[in-house]
Amino acid sequence: MKIVLKISLVFFLFCFSARLVSANGLIDTDGDGVPDVDEINIYHTDPNNRDTDGDGYNDSIELIFGFSPHNREAVTLDFNDYDQDGLTDRMELNFGTDLSQADTDGDGYTDGDEVLHAYDPLNRAVVKLEKRIEIDTTNQKMSNFLGGVRMNTYIISSGVNNSTPRGHYTVVNKNPKAWSSYGLWMPWWMGLDRGGIGIHELPVWPSGYVEGEDHLGKPVSHGCIRLGKVNSEYLYEWTPIGTKVFIY
Repeated sequence: MKIVLKISLVFFLFCFSARLVSANGLIDTDGDGVPDVDEINIYHTDPNNRDTDGDGYNDSIELIFGFSPHNREAVTLDFNDYDQDGLTDRMELNFGTDLSQADTDGDGYTDGDEVLHAYDPLNRAVVKLEKRIEIDTTNQKMSNFLGGVRMNTYIISSGVNNSTPRGHYTVVNKNPKAWSSYGLWMPWWMGLDRGGIGIHELPVWPSGYVEGEDHLGKPVSHGCIRLGKVNSEYLYEWTPIGTKVFIY
C-alpha cells in the first residue's frame, strides 16, 4: 500500500483536479486530473482509465506524490524504469524522452545508454550534451548537469571564511591522488583554471587519517571543494577536462 498521506487526500485531490481541468480547458476523458494530451504524450498513461496500473490510486494522485502510475507496487518515479532502458521514469520526464519506449529517437541505442555516455537521447544524429558543475557555497551543495538536466546533488565542504572564490571556472587537470602542499593527499583531484583550488575527496593524511568526515555540509577547507568518498570518485569519472564549473 502506498503512503498514508495519499489516502487522506484522495477525495480532496479528486475534487480539486476536476476544477483544474475545467479551468485550463483541456480534455480529461477519464477525469483523473491529467489532461488527455499529457497522458498520451508525456506520461503514456491510459486517457480512458483513471487508474492505469490498477493499484487503487488515480494517475494524478500518483504523479503528485511522485509514484509511478505504471507500477502497482509502491515504486517512485525515481526508481521505476517502465521501458527497462536504464533510465528512470523521473529522468525520462526530465530529459523529455518517451518513458514507454527504450529508444526514443530510434537510433539503435537505448535512452539510458545515450545519457550514460552523454549523447542526446532525442536526436538520431551523434550529438553530445554539455556537462557542467554548479557549486552552491551558501547551502554547501554541488550539482552536476547534463544538457540542462540536474543529474545528482551532493553535500560538500567549501572554504572557511569565504575562501572559495565565486565565479566561472573550467576543469583543467585531473589526478586520482594529488599531493597537497599542506602535507596530505587529495584523492580524485580536479583542478580549476585559476585560484589554486580544485574539487576532491576528503583529504587523507600520510598516516591514513581521513580529515573532515563529520564536516560535510560546513565550510572547513582552505578553499577547495571537498566531497565524500563515493561521490568524489563518481564525479571524477563523469567529468572530462574542459567541463565548466560555476561557483556561487
